[in-house]
Amino acid sequence: MPSAKVLESKKAVVEALKERINNSVAGVLVDYKGINVEQDTALRRNFRAADVEYDVVKNTLLRLALNDTNYADLTSVLEGTTAFATSDKDEVAPAKVFADFMKANEALGLSIKAGYADGKVISAEEVKALASIPSREVLLTQILYCINSPLTSFAFAVKAIMDKKEEEGDAPAAEAAPVAEEAPVAEEAAPVAEEAPVAEEAPAAEEAPADAE
Repeated sequence: MPSAKVLESKKAVVEALKERINNSVAGVLVDYKGINVEQDTALRRNFRAADVEYDVVKNTLLRLALNDTNYADLTSVLEGTTAFATSDKDEVAPAKVFADFMKANEALGLSIKAGYADGKVISAEEVKALASIPSREVLLTQILYCINSPLTSFAFAVKAIMDKKEEEGDAPAAEAAPVAEEAPVAEEAAPVAEEAPVAEEAPAAEEAPADAE
């Protein structure tokens, strides 16, 4: 019978696995056999590069950890040797790293058991399909490129225009001809000449004296 110390140690491992599963967005279980130390080291390196947590686990401990999660159905595939990979931020990475490694090492006979993503259990075939999708980082890069492409083109066009203006600005621009001043508005017409004084009527000629009688 295991000692209390051993039981406590196993309990701690189960709790850690459970927390890891609950905090992850995706996980993959693989039948881990026929792999040597050198190959295992290379696989672990690939997982670290993808920021994926990976290790070989005992089925009994993983079964206990899965029982209290949304992925209890995965306990049905816990037979033979089991390697477990999880990611807390990329749904594609665990499946993709495993799939790429299996493709490069077909002679090893590794096989995917099952996995989970998006809060649900997925089959081995669904894991393989998931592995064919670009990783989150690649998708985000592609989306960002698509968003920025029109802006980049626009930025280049604006820069070309600004460069051209700067080149033109180096040569002194011809001074614009001064705008002719508006001719002063003609003064109002000279005042109308004063009317000439009306000549006084000449005094009427005195009546000639009557002829002397």
